[in-house]
Amino acid sequence: MEIRTLTAGLSVSEQIQLSDLEAIRNAGFRAVVCNRPDGEGADQPTFEEIAKAAKKLGLEAAYQPIVSGKVSDTDATDFNSTLTNLPGPVLAYCRTGTRSATLWSLGQAGQRSLADILAATKAAGYEMGGVVRRIVNGGKTPTETGDASFSVVIVGAGAGGIAAAASLKSRKPELDIAIIDPADIHYYQPGWTMVGGGIFEPEQTSRTMGSLIPKGVHWIKSAVAAFEPENNAVILDGCRVVKYDRLIVCPGIKLDWNKIEGLVETLGQNGVTSNYRYDLALYTWQLVNGMMEGRAIFTQPPMPIKCAGAPQKAMYLSGDAWHRRGVLKDVDIQFNNAGGVLFGIKDYVPALMDYVKKYDANLNFFHNLVAVDGPAKKAWFDVAKPDTPVDRVEMEFDMMHVCPPQTAPDFIRVSPLADASGWVDVDQATLRHKTYDNIWSLGDVMNAPNAKTAAAARIQAPVVADNIIADIHGGSSVAQYNGYGSCPLTVERGKIVLAEFGYGGALLPSFPKFVVDGTKPSRAAWFLKEKMLPPIYWKGMLKGREWMARPEKIIAK
Repeated sequence: MEIRTLTAGLSVSEQIQLSDLEAIRNAGFRAVVCNRPDGEGADQPTFEEIAKAAKKLGLEAAYQPIVSGKVSDTDATDFNSTLTNLPGPVLAYCRTGTRSATLWSLGQAGQRSLADILAATKAAGYEMGGVVRRIVNGGKTPTETGDASFSVVIVGAGAGGIAAAASLKSRKPELDIAIIDPADIHYYQPGWTMVGGGIFEPEQTSRTMGSLIPKGVHWIKSAVAAFEPENNAVILDGCRVVKYDRLIVCPGIKLDWNKIEGLVETLGQNGVTSNYRYDLALYTWQLVNGMMEGRAIFTQPPMPIKCAGAPQKAMYLSGDAWHRRGVLKDVDIQFNNAGGVLFGIKDYVPALMDYVKKYDANLNFFHNLVAVDGPAKKAWFDVAKPDTPVDRVEMEFDMMHVCPPQTAPDFIRVSPLADASGWVDVDQATLRHKTYDNIWSLGDVMNAPNAKTAAAARIQAPVVADNIIADIHGGSSVAQYNGYGSCPLTVERGKIVLAEFGYGGALLPSFPKFVVDGTKPSRAAWFLKEKMLPPIYWKGMLKGREWMARPEKIIAK
């Protein structure tokens, strides 16, 4: 007998035997529920036998038999009532535990999110894909799904999603495409570093979503609840179903602010800020502009994160502002990085270290932010140096710029599309899903080992578009992604170290060295970041104009 935990109050298991009951009681359970009809198996004790033995041991027992594969909506409601009336924790069982897990999943619909339900059952070893639509529908069997169908469905209208739609339309204007995204506003997130440095205004980094959806592309303004790749279906909140011939998955990344104790309560006040949020980037600049002395902490969580250079970009621009105002000598800059290096590509580190020295910043590696008390101006970091026990340290601050931990979105992590770490599982060259050959992914959500940047999505979108068009025509993949990513490191106002690299850390510069030497701070790179990249984004990438983003062709062997 293997007991599998769903919640603190409920566990499920395969068929139990009379001899198991003492161990069940000793494990702390106070009741058992039988979800298997008597006589289903030759070696199965009857419920009456189980109930009598349980009573002798002080355990309560309840009988709610379910025929395999026939869990009704009423059954789930009754199961919830049974759990409510029994002392907990409870162990429910059937032949394998699946029926019990299914009853719980349906009964929790409306009380927990679909992602939480699927995560709990998945962790326990049970696949609930067959009842996803019912869970999304509040635990009830849908009677009307309202199906819509498209040649290509794109999940996510961020940089990658809109760029992919525009690139497809530029290749095949008649293609029937739908983009699914509930957001009203689209953000140019690379601009938030510049807002936090006092260079851009927040309004420069946003547009209405409706103004950016490519002409002729259907916009389904809804959130995705789940995927049914075997049925070529996407399930929306409210249990509507969208069918597809081909699917592109690019919903971005989840910023897990809640993973740091006390952070959500203090963001935007008490000197705690982040350039990773539109409404906070301006607060970063207000703090920097008003600071005359004290300690400023800049944090970076464990990888992967989007734009891995952003935490130190905030540090450099802040240090430059304090330097220009003549107060740098009175500001104690601490860069607390959960990782062990300043930047993952060693070619760029010497130039960055020059600025670390210029701003007299202290580099604290293996320091991971775990808690913050805003009113007390204190933060706690777990220091996990190699081969040493984890040590928790306390640091006071006057200002703290936080980069939050990041994961794949919940509905992706629990889906059949995800790898063991929760990211969409793709071939790193073609960006095609490794299991489902009519699904592609790009942007922050997929598991190719590249930097998660908007520049990467700019190169990935044409690759996906070329390969989908080839697939429509019955051919194999024709374009490949080389892992290109770019991180314009704003080391001071007016100068940038333009890091451009691909898989394996290979340098992939876009310009000759006499124009821009990416390993050194450059005014030309700053001009590119400030003046050229925003219009390239708005008027090029999102419009299907693939300036300097032509896909690399696959060479047949």
